[in-house]
This record gives sequence, C-alpha cells and structure tokens, in this order.
Amino acid sequence: MKAHDKAPQRIVHTPARSLAIRSAALVSRGLRDLARDSNWLLKKVFTGRASHLAISATGLVCGISASVSDGNARVVLYDVESAVPRLELGFPKQVHTCTVDSPARFAWSPTSRYLAAAWEGWQPTVHLFDTHGRTFLGEFGEFRNFPKHLAWSDTGKNFCVATPGGRKAALRLWKTARHEMPISGTPMSRAGVPHWTEPQSFGEGLTEEGAFLGYGRSVFSPDEKSLATVAEIQGDWADDLIMLFDAPMLRRRSELQVRGHITDLAWTFDGQNIVYCAAGQAYLLPTGKMEPKPLPFGAELSACHPHLPLCACFSSWLKNSAKGRLFVADLRHLTVFDEYPVEGVSDLRWNLDGSKAYAITEDGLAYIYDPPLIGEPCSGESLSFQE
Repeated sequence: MKAHDKAPQRIVHTPARSLAIRSAALVSRGLRDLARDSNWLLKKVFTGRASHLAISATGLVCGISASVSDGNARVVLYDVESAVPRLELGFPKQVHTCTVDSPARFAWSPTSRYLAAAWEGWQPTVHLFDTHGRTFLGEFGEFRNFPKHLAWSDTGKNFCVATPGGRKAALRLWKTARHEMPISGTPMSRAGVPHWTEPQSFGEGLTEEGAFLGYGRSVFSPDEKSLATVAEIQGDWADDLIMLFDAPMLRRRSELQVRGHITDLAWTFDGQNIVYCAAGQAYLLPTGKMEPKPLPFGAELSACHPHLPLCACFSSWLKNSAKGRLFVADLRHLTVFDEYPVEGVSDLRWNLDGSKAYAITEDGLAYIYDPPLIGEPCSGESLSFQE
C-alpha cells in the first residue's frame, strides 16, 4: 500500500508552469496567424512626418523630424519593435537651422551599436554615435560635397563613404578598430573619377546630359571582398552604371551600364549575384558574367535575405491599385508571395538572423514581415538563375 501511495506522488509532483506558459504563447501565435491573410504586420511608430529614414537590423530607425518645442529639425531615433517614444542622442552643437527635408545620410553598424550620420545642420564631417551609451563619439571623413551614401560591411570591419561632385567625386574606405572611436583618421583606400570619364564630361553644370555626377549607393559583399557602387549619370533618361571594386583596396574590377537610374542594389546571400532596381524594374546580376537578367517583378527597393534565396521588395506601383506593394520574392523559383498594399516606403531590410524584415514610411508606419517559419539556411549552396 505504501508503494502504491508513493508512485502517484512522483508522477503528480512535476512543475507544469513553464510548459503551460510556452503552450499559451504557441496557441496565441497560432490564433494570430490564422486570423490574418498576410505575414506583414502594421505598427504605428511615430506621429507626424520624418525624412531620410534608415532602419537597422535590430529595428531601430533614424531620421530627421521637426521638434515639437521649437519646430526646428532634429535627428531622432525610434524603436520599431517596442514603439517607444522618440529619443535624441547627445548630438554635437547644431551649426545651421535646417528643415525636415534638408540633406542627411545615415548608416547603422550590423549590431546597431554604432550610427554613422551626416546632416546639413552639422559640420561637414561624418559623425559617429554609440547608441548603447547614447553618446557622441567623434567626427571623421571631412567632405566638401555632401555624401550620397554611407555603408558598413556585414561584420562592421569596413566603412565606406560615397560622394558626388564630378571630377571631385570619390569613394573612401576605412577599416574599423576596437577602440572607443572605431573609425578615425584618413581612409585606408580611395577611388576617384572612373577612367572612362572624359575630362569635359563632369556633372558640374545644369545642362550636361550624360555627365558623370559621382558615386551613389554602395554595398559590401557578404565576404567583404567586394564593393558594388552606383556611378550616377546626369539626365532624366540617362543610364547609370554598376561598378565593382576589390575591397578593401578599392581596385576597380568591372562595370556595367544599366537601363535607367538605379534606386537600390543588394548582394544575394552567396555573394555571387546582385539584385538591383532601375527605372522601376528589378534585375539579377551574376557578378562573374556581368550579364543582367530581368526578374518577373518591378521594384524600387530590395533587401536580400542573409542566408536564403529570398528578397524583400517594395514597388511604388501596383496594377489596378492606387498603392504600391511590399512583397517577398523567391529568387530561385522566381515567385512572389506575401504581398501587402502599401505606399511611401523609405527603407527596407532584414533583421540579423533573417527571421523577419522591416519597412518604414515617412509618416511613421512600420511594416514587419513576421512569418511563423521562414525555412532553414541554404548552407554551401549558391543561387543560380532559372530561365
């Protein structure tokens, strides 16, 4: 009888609270997924309007917004996930009074700890901030022509500044260090005007159609051995170029003239291809052959998944609709899924592990692609284009 009494005590005496909590979370997630047609979730992050928005891999957003107190423009931070009130870091003294639309460029380090920023309201240098400590670290990279793009590499070891200015245009690359001020001093390497540019064909006048304006959007390859950058050409109907450089020394490797102006470009997870958007159309460019192939969808913005052949895209035009669309494209099978009608997306990117994607608009709406299961990484497998 004693043995019979002890047995159920061992079975019943098991803490079930943690299992119940996990089960409740799974049930809640399942009910949410059943109640929606799309994996894009909508969230209001801020009120009013902000410009030049840049979103990080952890869901932090930086932009220019008007101050509630005096109406002057300020550089502010928002958190997409928690929707906390906006924050202002310890910025340097503002030297100019600017509007919300005044020129600004931002670049987040891979972990979102560091923010590199240039703004017309500050001195003409790149400013570096530590968002963890909410401190201003210092300045580097003085410029005369306002930068068109700032870019970190995927591990944060390299940083690039692309500037316009015709014959004064330049690409500059810094190697980062493990110091309180991780970027400082003179750049490690620099690339000037492309060799194919004629001495007289610089975009310094107002009527020079086809002139070289300078360098624009730039992105490092996943292995950080290459840098792809846009050579911008003046004219509404001009054709930009994609230039590939060996990093970190910025030796020119190859170039390709495309159709129209390039609005975005991103490396695929295997580093073998570039997805670029030009004149509203998306293309896949194998970097070995440099022969672009049009993808079966249009887009102005694109962000490639960190380890899967997927690409999150935004197109401002959708047939039979006043809005555009956010969607995810399978680059291996050339299919589009998880479409969501939206307009005015300013920036788009995946998070660190690729489990979700973020998109942000100037009026403070965030769209979070949050699927229940996104698949397993494609280890050691390269992406090939299917005809």
